[in-house]
Amino acid sequence: MTGIWQDFVTHQGQLIDGLIVSLQLAGLTLLFGLPGGLILAIAGTSRTRLTRYVAIALTEIGRGTPALVMLQLVYNGIPVTLSGLLSAGIALALTTAAYTSEIMRGGLQAVPEGEIEAASALGMSRWDTLRDVVIPQGLRIALPSLMSFSVIMFQATSLAFTIAVPELMSQAKSIANSNFHYFNLFIIAAVMYAAITISASAFTDRVERRLSRHV
Repeated sequence: MTGIWQDFVTHQGQLIDGLIVSLQLAGLTLLFGLPGGLILAIAGTSRTRLTRYVAIALTEIGRGTPALVMLQLVYNGIPVTLSGLLSAGIALALTTAAYTSEIMRGGLQAVPEGEIEAASALGMSRWDTLRDVVIPQGLRIALPSLMSFSVIMFQATSLAFTIAVPELMSQAKSIANSNFHYFNLFIIAAVMYAAITISASAFTDRVERRLSRHV
């Protein structure tokens, strides 16, 4: 235990920098992934058959492709040179969009039919009903699940070390390669990931309980 603490004290600056990059990558992933998921969810319930089929196909491809493979495809496969951080953000955002589209679609479909009929009776167009009635309520229903999935995607940022993004896992491995304290450094990384994950999960549970009071 003393050795683990000593390694943390010695390398805390580099490890904290890695954690910051992990958080930035998670933020970038959610910034683009969640709106993408909403677009796919709406398209997946479209009355236009082509739009619906395309959205479903993109969702299934995104869900069926492992995040690690998506990282390699974006970083090495596309004919454009992108930084590791941007490549990882795009790849994980695509994965996020595919998975959260199903969560959001479930939330949108859970909006009571009576709310939609009432909007129609008031003369609201389908788009106005979607924008002002269905989406706000659907996202509120889906919020706890979306927050839980966001925690999972923060953990998935550790995969970015495979394309040389200097996030927490990459920093821990780099330090371990120089001092051979692999066990110590990976334990430290695990504790740092857990600290963020447990805090976020506790916040998610709190939000879920607060929202349940109004159901």
